[in-house]
Amino acid sequence: MKQLLIAERFCLIAHVLSMAFGLAGLLLILPRPELVMSLPPAGQTLFQWGMAGGGVVYIIFGAAAVALYSMRTLGLGATLAFLLPSVFLSLSSELLGTSTGFPFGHYHYLSGLGYKIAGLVPFTIPLSWFYLGLVSYVIARAGVAGGKGKLNWVRQIGAIALGALLLTAWDFVLDPAMSQTSVPFWEFEEVGAFFGMPYRNLAGWMGTGALFMSSAAFFWRKMPIQLERSELGLPLIVYLVNFAFGAIITVTSLDSRFWFPTSLAVLLGVVPAIALSWIAKPAAGYVTETMPSLETSAVTAQIPPQPVGVLRK
Repeated sequence: MKQLLIAERFCLIAHVLSMAFGLAGLLLILPRPELVMSLPPAGQTLFQWGMAGGGVVYIIFGAAAVALYSMRTLGLGATLAFLLPSVFLSLSSELLGTSTGFPFGHYHYLSGLGYKIAGLVPFTIPLSWFYLGLVSYVIARAGVAGGKGKLNWVRQIGAIALGALLLTAWDFVLDPAMSQTSVPFWEFEEVGAFFGMPYRNLAGWMGTGALFMSSAAFFWRKMPIQLERSELGLPLIVYLVNFAFGAIITVTSLDSRFWFPTSLAVLLGVVPAIALSWIAKPAAGYVTETMPSLETSAVTAQIPPQPVGVLRK
């Protein structure tokens, strides 16, 4: 468990630092080519490598940090039950979208995000769906549960809807930052009515997120999961840092019109994420390593200790 925590924190720090490096390169150095030219040859080569692979690095570290967090708090089974459907379903949606225009609109990926599966979708894209999807769903689920333990079907639907909304709100700042700035990573083949994005792109995000979150809810139904507020630190950090990454690029690189989708993303994403994290409470009978009396009782009763974050039925 300690080794997982160390690896998780390392990946989280690397994730944040790689995004900070990307921001510095995109916003401070690229607009000033004389700075790059003033570097020694080794520095110029390092900068070129960083700009070419920075997107790949931060996504991989983000996915690794979230996967390790999930394994530590929810267990391997619950992690795979989210990872596999989210990667498969998001990749299917992306392949369908880049081929037919459904469900996101007509678009295609450019360079900078790694090897393209079937020549269409960078392998890092389904990984980003996984890690932002999981933190969004975990935050929403913990807030909706509010310490009540097992969720009834109404709360399940609410958690899925809120999780998909948090994920989609992030796209309000991600899409402009990644498709309409001087260094785009993908581009739409149609001019969308919502600040360059087609409205069906937003519907596609909601639908895809809700689909794999529903799949996770189905697989998690026999292992009621309840995280206490103190264990939502990493999901909230990952969500807020990724939001800030897109928002900073959007508001500094594009015109003042884009303050509206950024503000909307704050209202529909950042504020609910913080509120839901705060609402979450420890559930009755919650088992953690910091509660020795419960663990001792479990051993005495010859009940195997449960993974952190998982309630016994």
